[in-house]
Order: sequence, then C-alpha cells, then structure tokens
Amino acid sequence: MATPPLVISQRKGVGALLESLRPRQWTKNVFVFAGLIFSGRLFDRVAVLRELAAFVVFCAAASAVYLANDAADREHDARHPQKRGRPIASGRLSGSLAIAASVVLGAAALAASAALSRELLWIVVGYLALSVAYSVRLKRVFLLDVMIVAFGFVLRAAAGAAAIAVEISPWLLCCSFLLALFLALAKRRAELSLLGEAAIAHRAALSQYSVALVDRWLTALSGATIVSYALYTQSPRTVEHFGTTNLLYTLPFVVYALFRYQHLATRDDAAGDPGTLLVHDRGLLVALFGWALTAGIVIYR
Repeated sequence: MATPPLVISQRKGVGALLESLRPRQWTKNVFVFAGLIFSGRLFDRVAVLRELAAFVVFCAAASAVYLANDAADREHDARHPQKRGRPIASGRLSGSLAIAASVVLGAAALAASAALSRELLWIVVGYLALSVAYSVRLKRVFLLDVMIVAFGFVLRAAAGAAAIAVEISPWLLCCSFLLALFLALAKRRAELSLLGEAAIAHRAALSQYSVALVDRWLTALSGATIVSYALYTQSPRTVEHFGTTNLLYTLPFVVYALFRYQHLATRDDAAGDPGTLLVHDRGLLVALFGWALTAGIVIYR
C-alpha cells in the first residue's frame, strides 16, 4: 500500500509551537463532559462553566504531554512517514523550547485544577504522572502501553465528575475504558499497516503486536463495550436516576458506530490516524448525532 505524500508545514516560531499543541487532539477531552451530560445538569449554568474550565485544564495538560513526548521522540518521529512532519521532528521547533512550554502548560493545568477542586487536582496530578511514566518507560511495554492510554480517558471522565461534584456510574467508567482501549488498539493497527517492517524501529512495543491479533482484540472489545453500555443503561442506579429504562434506545447507535468504525479501521487501505474517521465519515457522524439526540430526549425530556 502506497503511503500518501506528506505535506510539511513551513510554520516556525509561534506557529510551530501552536501546531505542536495538537489542537485537533483536544476533541479527546470531550470525555470530561460525561459527568455533566449523564448527571442531567446540562442546563445548569454554573456546572457548564466548571466543566468548560475542566476541559481547558485537560487541553493544557494534554498539550504539555504532547510537547514532552515529541521532544523525547524526535529521532523516532523523524523516521516515521507521517510524524516526520511534526514541528520538532522536522526541526521547525527546538526541543528546549518545547520542554519549556510543556512545563508552563503543566503548571498552569495544576494551578487551575486546584482552583476548581481538590479532587480534580489529584486527578490531573495522576494524569501527568502517568503520562511521564508512559513517555519514559511504559510506552515500550506490550499491552500496558495501550491500557495506559485508555485509562487516560477514564481519568478525563472522572475529572469532569469531580469538577461539578457528582458521582459517575462505574458502568459508564468501564464503558469509557473499553471504548478508549478499542480506539487505542485501532491506532496501533494503523501503525502496523502503515509502517510494515519499520514499525518496530518507530515503537518498540509494536514488535509483539500483529494485525491479525489486534483485529481479534478489536472484535472482542467492540462486543464488551456494547455489553457494558447496555448494562449501564439498565442498571438500577441509572434507571432510578433518570426514572426510565428508555436510555436503552440509544444502544443501536452505539452498535452501529462501533461496527462501522471497526470496518473502516480494518480495511486494507486503512492507515494513518484512525481518529480522523470520527470527523470525516458521514455514517459515524450520523450515528453520533442520533445517539446524542436520543440520549438528550431521554435524559432531559
């Protein structure tokens, strides 16, 4: 399979720094809003403002991690057919400036989270500590690398709940972890397909992955995610909170979205970052809109 031509940006200085913050990846932080939506407080102005603040905190924390990772992985990224275009790997941004910006953003995230709540502060501390451990060592450990990435999404959901002092269903946290693990493994599969034999040189843990193995895991995880979400919609706690069992009607959208995503991510021509599928595939967008509309009607009727 031919690798698509890479267009390297010519932005330097501030432009290159902003690019290294990876604002497109901030969409991952929407997990922060899970507590707000499923607590039924979407129209609570104070809660919305606190959740927006928590979202910004995680954007800053995530960007701090991205900068540190890119600085540490500069040589590996320079050999990657797509990542070599990143500002640090391409030489458009110095590693020292990236590290300095990472420290500033990390400190700002900690200060802001402390101002919101003590619980949120400890979650952000845990996220940053886990990210450092991942960058230094754990990203080279088979299976643990994707599990840590997935756990980061659970921390996002927990952070959103902590920001507005609400409890979040354990089933919802379980579902978040399984979904995030599904997406993380889909990304590993894309790297295997794109890099081929050069995959090991880019990421050591990829030496123990294979396309066939990851495909089996994706199938298992899609089923586990569907079951955990179904159990969440019908758990006594959820039914009591919303006063209805009708949240089950959102399940078909979840099933369709997971199956379609897996189909697209495992095609022979699938490569690159599968996260782009979420914003470029019409079927997935329709499923997400349908889920949001149905959930909104059930929760806020």
